Amino acid sequence: MQIIDFILHIDQHLVDFLNEYGTLTYVILFLIVFTETGLVVMPLLPGDSLLFAIGALAARPETGLNMGILVPLLIVAALLGDQLNYFMGKKLGATLKKKERFLFLKREHLEKTEVYYEKHGPLTVILARFIPIVRTVAPFVAGASNMEYRKYVGYGIAGAIIWVNSIAWIGYLFGNNPWVKSHFEIVVLAVVGISFVPVVFGIIKAKFFPSKDSQV
Repeated sequence: MQIIDFILHIDQHLVDFLNEYGTLTYVILFLIVFTETGLVVMPLLPGDSLLFAIGALAARPETGLNMGILVPLLIVAALLGDQLNYFMGKKLGATLKKKERFLFLKREHLEKTEVYYEKHGPLTVILARFIPIVRTVAPFVAGASNMEYRKYVGYGIAGAIIWVNSIAWIGYLFGNNPWVKSHFEIVVLAVVGISFVPVVFGIIKAKFFPSKDSQV
């Protein structure tokens, strides 16, 4: 599949973008991050691996990528995407509650998420940033669950800043490492694998160790 090839060879594709589009690559990266965080129907776009690759390439002087531009730009992209997703959820929340299923979301998922947000609070918005698929769905469900916007937006800003900075700068610090450069596919797979650990853990816990909340 093209999306898998893009993720595994994301560094090569980004270099191709730079060679073909030059500074417009910044716009492309902005749109990718905005789309992944802003459209609930696009949860499979690269997020963590993209940020890591961006940082890694910015560490190579020949690419011309500027972290001083990239980091603020992608923080804004992630934040704006979150706001769009939240308000889409708020707009469609009533519809979702009347139906058994809306897109790939079930009504029971919304009800359980409301309980989860009540129990763990808006801090969930920050933690969700680091989990693929969940970071795309969480803002939508937060809006559909009528989470108070003043709480949501504060945690949303913090989440965007922490997510982009942490992963992009890790990529930047290790991007020029000879082993990383020659084994970039393995590194990307490791980044993706680590980010999915909470998802796998959650599935195992829900299946074999269901809590009272999960049985609501």
